[in-house]
Amino acid sequence: MYRLETKHIVIAIIVMLGFVGIAMFGMPIYRVWSQEMRGKAQLAEAEQNRRIKVEEARANLEAEKLNAKAEIERAKGAAEAIKIENGTLTQTYIQYLWVRNQNNLNEKTVIYIPTEANLPILEAGRRGSGLPTAQ
Repeated sequence: MYRLETKHIVIAIIVMLGFVGIAMFGMPIYRVWSQEMRGKAQLAEAEQNRRIKVEEARANLEAEKLNAKAEIERAKGAAEAIKIENGTLTQTYIQYLWVRNQNNLNEKTVIYIPTEANLPILEAGRRGSGLPTAQ
């Protein structure tokens, strides 16, 4: 059978003490290095997030500029239409604009029409409500 000699025990103790020594001096150095790397990663992430926000702001600014240009062109068109109407908006033209705008409404839009007492008939004949309608 194999017999442990004192020489082997001493070598095992020296190896264990070596590992403990390396761990005692190596762990603090590793922790400092690890925190430094974590900090660099967080800094890079923060810089990237800032760049993203700047680009989003630039895109929003460009979109607002284009929307403003579109609104200016719409206003020019409305001014030209009023000029054609001799500077006044007639009731017929206002009705035409209202009818034309109906194309932009979806099916779920509810239009309240006032009665004689200026009170609306609230959703009385709504499509798909299951209520009978007059024929």
